Amino acid sequence: MTRPHLLPTTVVGSYPQPDWLVNREMLSKSVPRVRMDIWRVPEPWLEQAQDDATIVAIRDMERAGIDIITDGEIRRESYSNRFATALEGIDTVIPGQVKARSGHATPVPRVVGKIRRREAVEVRDMQFLRANTERVAKITLPGPFTMSQQAVNEYYRDEEELVMDYAAAVNAEARDLEQAGADIIQLDEPWLRNDPEAAKRIAVKAINRALEGLEVPTIVHLCFGYAALVPGETKPVGYSFLPQLADSVADAISIEAAQPKLDLGVLKDLAAKQVLLGVIDLNDPMPESAEVVASRIRAGLKFLAPDKLVPAPDCGMKYLPRALAFAKLKALSAGAAMVRAALA
Repeated sequence: MTRPHLLPTTVVGSYPQPDWLVNREMLSKSVPRVRMDIWRVPEPWLEQAQDDATIVAIRDMERAGIDIITDGEIRRESYSNRFATALEGIDTVIPGQVKARSGHATPVPRVVGKIRRREAVEVRDMQFLRANTERVAKITLPGPFTMSQQAVNEYYRDEEELVMDYAAAVNAEARDLEQAGADIIQLDEPWLRNDPEAAKRIAVKAINRALEGLEVPTIVHLCFGYAALVPGETKPVGYSFLPQLADSVADAISIEAAQPKLDLGVLKDLAAKQVLLGVIDLNDPMPESAEVVASRIRAGLKFLAPDKLVPAPDCGMKYLPRALAFAKLKALSAGAAMVRAALA
């Protein structure tokens, strides 16, 4: 992965959207799978407002000292629905329903035809990010397995064919994002643990197809669910699907570890990969101290070489108050600097 120095810091993807841009009360109730009108700004001015909010997110990350930044996913209602609902073969007018990991029924896209990418979805986002920062720039895409799990299939007889068509669509987008200036491309695959048996059959093959032909470094991210929606005491301390990702072509694996108090022994299974390690607990309503962050990084270094570890928050930062998110990113940067200095 592109590394400005040892232990570079990054965000998973999202950053808090301003209250003047989104209805945060509506956003906090669920993770949208179909389109949800959370925007406070009318359509004629929405893109300009999203651009302005994206610049705010970029500058916050830069001011906090984050080395590898994103656009904060400011234009998205969720990490997945903007891309997933833009594909051909999807009916979002009459949604289907699946059980979320919380057990609640949630509206999702219905697959009614062959999945294809009609047009670029995030390319302008990447171009805007590239034009507004000189730092290493990462952009995220929903992974093919997760999108297949978040949809009702009414077209494909073979579930594997569905997943692989999603993978082809992701790959087409990822290649355009690379051309648009992405330094790093990340696939978000949190639902790998939703059906680990299905994941074992097809997920690595689909991830490899989605990342096929890319020359920039790549990441696969997985997690247990956002702290805002999944209390810490309900999270497991281990992943049901993780060692298998060592066989993927991805250069790095991103995992949350702080809130679930993950048994870091699992990192030994990923020794050949770089690991984005969640060292910021987003369930904690207070910012960590630099010393706490440094201790969590050192715990990871018991299992990974320093050149294999990238300190990050756990995922779901968009649900935090912006001031708290910024304070936590400053602590992340300061804690990484402490460990970096000691190693030097």
